[in-house]
Amino acid sequence: MTYRSTEKQTSSLVDVAVVGCGPVGMTLAALLGKAGHSVVVLERYPGLYGLPRAASFDGEVMRALQGLRLADELAPTLRVQDAYEWRNGAGELLIRQVFRNVGASGWAELYMFHQPDLEKALYSLCALLPNVDIRFGATVISLAQDRDQVTLNTADGATLSARYVVGCDGGNSFVRDALGVEQDDLGFSEPWLVCDFALRRPAAELGLPSMLQIGDPEGPTTIITTAAGHQRFCFLLNDDDDFERERAVNKVWSRVERYLSRDDADIVRIATYTFQSLVARRWRDGRVLLAGDAAHQMPPFLGQGMCSGIRDVLNIAFKLDLVLSGVQDTEVLGTYQSEREPHVRGVTATSMELGRQHTLRDPALARERDNTLLARQAALREPDRIRLPDLGPGLFGSGGGRLSVQGRVSDGRRTGPLDEIVGGGFRLLVAEQALPLLDLTSLSNLGVTVVGFGPSAAGAVVADLDGTHRRWLSGIGATAAAVRPDNYVYAAGPDAGEVASQLLTVLTPSARARQRRCRR
Repeated sequence: MTYRSTEKQTSSLVDVAVVGCGPVGMTLAALLGKAGHSVVVLERYPGLYGLPRAASFDGEVMRALQGLRLADELAPTLRVQDAYEWRNGAGELLIRQVFRNVGASGWAELYMFHQPDLEKALYSLCALLPNVDIRFGATVISLAQDRDQVTLNTADGATLSARYVVGCDGGNSFVRDALGVEQDDLGFSEPWLVCDFALRRPAAELGLPSMLQIGDPEGPTTIITTAAGHQRFCFLLNDDDDFERERAVNKVWSRVERYLSRDDADIVRIATYTFQSLVARRWRDGRVLLAGDAAHQMPPFLGQGMCSGIRDVLNIAFKLDLVLSGVQDTEVLGTYQSEREPHVRGVTATSMELGRQHTLRDPALARERDNTLLARQAALREPDRIRLPDLGPGLFGSGGGRLSVQGRVSDGRRTGPLDEIVGGGFRLLVAEQALPLLDLTSLSNLGVTVVGFGPSAAGAVVADLDGTHRRWLSGIGATAAAVRPDNYVYAAGPDAGEVASQLLTVLTPSARARQRRCRR
């Protein structure tokens, strides 16, 4: 498939310019484009990257892809992962993280994927949206902003003006550097060799581990089946100086010969990385925001790097929509970093700790680790699971900040996941008995979807087929929960009328926002 610049925009001022055309940038472009805003994506490469990088994403991201109507298209290319094993050099099981086939977001908790498949799907979606341009070969070389807009210049002499700019341009972000934003180094930096293979036979037939960390002091290694027909091997190196030597093809084959021969697979990519833990000190400067690796980088031991970037743009997209639609003033964008940074730092800390456990090179320390983890494994009464943090303070009412759930429901005509049946956007989820307490007309006028949960479908009530939503509401001590477009709870509590009132407040245009909308 050929990926060409779309060049659809005719206006000299667009709503949003996105710098970077990876999964994070294209997800943002698709979200804003579907909301009706004009978007230009600027990518310095002549086309999509086309090679595997990220290898996994979680159920929360799959729910976001469902919202973009891409889940069914991508599902055949994905592989559901049910466990992640950590073993020592002797093959003893140290940690076994278990993932459910249906988690809180209504999808499997962990998917393995081939990144070019995801990028192809996102690109195709963006190409269909009449208000989204993707411009390849557009290297941004300068950025300047004033009170009303941001001006970008590219190396080919083009100039673009946008009301807002989002830098999704990776760890070496031009946008971040242009803003003069420094980064906090959280203290993890290790050199790795990453090798991707296209298999000629199924991984199971070749006896390849599907997801394994080997904590061998003589050579910490990661082996994962990323998707059907694709396998990845990662090897910790001694030093960055080893990069050139270790990238040699014959050297790579010698490293994997225990698992693969040249008759079994073809090398797709050989890359060397320094896995880092960096967080930008500012994620927003006026009308410019940073997302994904431009805002934060983390070691890959939780598989949350790309996931965190997509969470970033889910957060940014609905807030930019509120601003561009005249519902909220631009100050609401100040809640982006306050919400997302604590989450990112928590995920990064867990990933760093797992990485340090995995990469011990001192044999004595490794034996001590093994003994501790073996004893813990023997004492476990239930499987190990990873719980991600809630969001930090920001655009919330009382009881907000946690991720909402998605179960299967029926409206009497169709049966499926909640979002598929009732849609996305702002939603007010309530126990059936609380519906009479609500001003349904006011909520509807502000675009809120009200969903009542009961044993059967009638009117605004959907049948909560497996009781997921009623159990969840009961578990958080609520009869109602207002859910934002990024699927996080805005407010929740026992008084449904009060929860609805808090949601109405945030969706009623402020005086300043009304004035700004009039000026436009």
